Amino acid sequence: MEDFIWNIKTFDQLSTEELHRILKARIDVFVVEQNCPYPEVDGYDPQAIHLWVEHKGEVAAYCRIFPPGIKYPESSIGRVLTSYKYRKMNLGKTLMRYATNTVEARFRKSSVRISAQDYLLDFYREFGFVHTGKSYLEDDIPHSEMLRA
Repeated sequence: MEDFIWNIKTFDQLSTEELHRILKARIDVFVVEQNCPYPEVDGYDPQAIHLWVEHKGEVAAYCRIFPPGIKYPESSIGRVLTSYKYRKMNLGKTLMRYATNTVEARFRKSSVRISAQDYLLDFYREFGFVHTGKSYLEDDIPHSEMLRA
């Protein structure tokens, strides 16, 4: 995968250009593509570790990672996306492997809790996530809570 650059930074380490590209990708996927008007900038970015891969200045895939005690008692991973034109390249799988490895390396924890859109449950199961039995609508999209012990 030529010209793909992986990045991992805390909020304070992000340049304004990087933050702009990340927010654009998140809005493009979660607000525009999924036709879901909601407050994308939720106040949690300053507490997150941001993991993403770029290709020629575009965010191809992205997620944010939280230490325990921010979103859940466990560490968590959220805002997982692959931009439309980069799908079917397995970037999402590589991203999740890096994200779970980051949790283990930085927080010395292996348990991770996520809020998964229901159509992606099988995807997350590949990484050891198990449905907790809690399902709900979030912004009119079916979600389920999943835990990787």
